[in-house]
Amino acid sequence: MSWFDLTATDLVPLPVVLPLLAAGLALAFARRPRVQRVVSVVALAGVLAVGVALLVLTDDRTLVVDVGNWAAPIGIDLVADRLSALMVTVSSFVLLCVLLYSLAQGVSEEAEEETSSIPVSIYHPTYLVLAAGVCNAFLAGDLFNLYVGFEILLAASYVLLTLGGTGERIRAGSIYVVVALLSSIVFLIAIALTYAAAGTVNLAQLSERLPDVEPGTRLAIQLLLLLAFGIKAAMFPVSAWLPDSYPTAPAPVTAVFAGLLTKVGVYAILRTQTLLFPTDPRIDQGLRWVALLTMLVGILGAVAQDDIKRLLSFTLVSHIGYMLFGIALATQPGTAAAIFYVVHHITVQTALFLVVGLVELRGGSTSLDRLGGLAKLAPGLAILFFIPAMNLAGIPPLSGFLGKVGLVEDGVRTGGFLAYTLVVGSVVTSLLTLYAIVKAWNKAFWQEAPQEIETDARVPRGMVVPTGALVAFGLALTVFAGPLYSYADRAAAALRDGSYVEAVFPDGHDRGVGESDESVPKAGAPTEPASGVSTGEGTP
Repeated sequence: MSWFDLTATDLVPLPVVLPLLAAGLALAFARRPRVQRVVSVVALAGVLAVGVALLVLTDDRTLVVDVGNWAAPIGIDLVADRLSALMVTVSSFVLLCVLLYSLAQGVSEEAEEETSSIPVSIYHPTYLVLAAGVCNAFLAGDLFNLYVGFEILLAASYVLLTLGGTGERIRAGSIYVVVALLSSIVFLIAIALTYAAAGTVNLAQLSERLPDVEPGTRLAIQLLLLLAFGIKAAMFPVSAWLPDSYPTAPAPVTAVFAGLLTKVGVYAILRTQTLLFPTDPRIDQGLRWVALLTMLVGILGAVAQDDIKRLLSFTLVSHIGYMLFGIALATQPGTAAAIFYVVHHITVQTALFLVVGLVELRGGSTSLDRLGGLAKLAPGLAILFFIPAMNLAGIPPLSGFLGKVGLVEDGVRTGGFLAYTLVVGSVVTSLLTLYAIVKAWNKAFWQEAPQEIETDARVPRGMVVPTGALVAFGLALTVFAGPLYSYADRAAAALRDGSYVEAVFPDGHDRGVGESDESVPKAGAPTEPASGVSTGEGTP
């Protein structure tokens, strides 16, 4: 193993390890908020740097690390391929921007003012734990570690969602906790059924063993996983919890939830559908109906809202449908378009929720019936809202338009009644998104305010800069759409070409030199006496 190989593979655990170590340090410096801030910013900046490095390295090969030096399938693997590296990079950038925004806003101090029972020290450690959970979910090489990643980020999200302890937040948090626990129970049942049927939860090994599992059992596993991940991704008909939960949290918390947490669910669907269940026309047809209903029901809910936060929450549900559209097409171009759209939506949706936080600070409300004239009072704020709003609506030539064109083209190429219906539904949804966004813009920024807005309320520059960075990043996705789309296409190809399995099990063999008494032979392989030893030695 060369020095370069060692350095490359050693980068893989850092997006999980760095935030966890920083969370411990932040908690240790609970009485020194300035130190907490420095620790948090440095840790997430480090994760971003690691993500960029992995983005470059994984374009050539998939990197695999054995946790505790126990090789797969006995040990836990962290696997970084093109898709996971891209998700870690974009997510860490968003997490860093939202953290800087929250520092300027003073989320922790604001929470302490609302209720003295919440210590200032709680925000930073919890936020860093959330970051670790998100990255762990993206890098998980087996179903149970994916479950652990979900639980880490969900436990942190419970705290962040109820930060401040107001009655409205506790009520919304209670709904969120019940729904999250339900999805976790379904996920655990799916893991148990998977292990009982295939004798493993390692994703690479499951891709080889699941085709030999009895079809009815395999279908049950697939449906349970889709239900668990669908609840987390807020796809119809298990999406009603989201619009009632997200708008009550502080602006930075709502932004990071909207940008990232649902996309972790989408990522899990994308990973399992392409790796574990690559060919199942029945499920693909069902997913197409779900995608269509998610788009239409979500956007109809958005049109009916008179509060910007709730309007954006419903558009969030609606645009999950676009990602499911690409996954349900079950083709490389459709998957590539879905990956591109996920990156676009993470950035744009987060930026919009941060801008709404600025609107609330400047205008004193997020209700469209109380706002007005903000374009004259705060023209910079109007621009910050207008750009990502048009991007979300898919106005050419912005990245939202490019992602939708990719989905529509592959839908037309795929053909069939349901594919064409999805194409029409996506166009209708885009037009209704534009209508909802224009309505919000007209009422909040263009029309005269129904009541006088306090003009001496100023938006801190420290909140504007990270918001502007996210808006600029969204524009950069348009400028560099060619290279990004090409990368997404290579990532989509790698999801289906077997390179993931080859990286975990080179030449079809376990990467360790021994076996475990608990291991199960691969289908068709001769059974040999187990040595009970696994050194985890081997190279990815």
